[in-house]
Order: sequence, then C-alpha cells, then structure tokens
Amino acid sequence: MEVKIGVQHASRELVLESEQTPAEVEQAVAEAFNGKTNLLQLEDEKGRKVIVPVDRLAYVEIGEVSIRKVGFGAI
Repeated sequence: MEVKIGVQHASRELVLESEQTPAEVEQAVAEAFNGKTNLLQLEDEKGRKVIVPVDRLAYVEIGEVSIRKVGFGAI
C-alpha cells in the first residue's frame, strides 16, 4: 500500500510503498500523535525504515497502491 507523509517546511512529500496494513500504519500514526513516541516510524516494502519527528508532520495519507498497466490495450 502507498503512504504519503507531508513534512512541515519541506517542499516535497515522502512517498513509500509499505507491506504494513492500513490499520498498522494508522496505529503507528495515532501512537505518535498521542505522545507514546516522539517519532513516526514506518517500514517500506524493501525493509528500509522511514523515521519522521512528530513535531514536523503535516499529514499522513494512507491509500491503496494503484496498479499500473503496461503495454497496449484494445478499445
């Protein structure tokens, strides 16, 4: 699934493909905003971690991956 993270004072958003479920990402975001941790930590599908300080978060968008079609199709 695709996760987009808006960071304050940054011109671009962070985009990562994660194997985590939407519920797991939502729980991590909620824990970060509730003060259980000062960092939002997510893992992408290749095992890399993305760590963002909570006080720099602007937004987190959780969505499904859109399947990209390759090749030519008949109309």
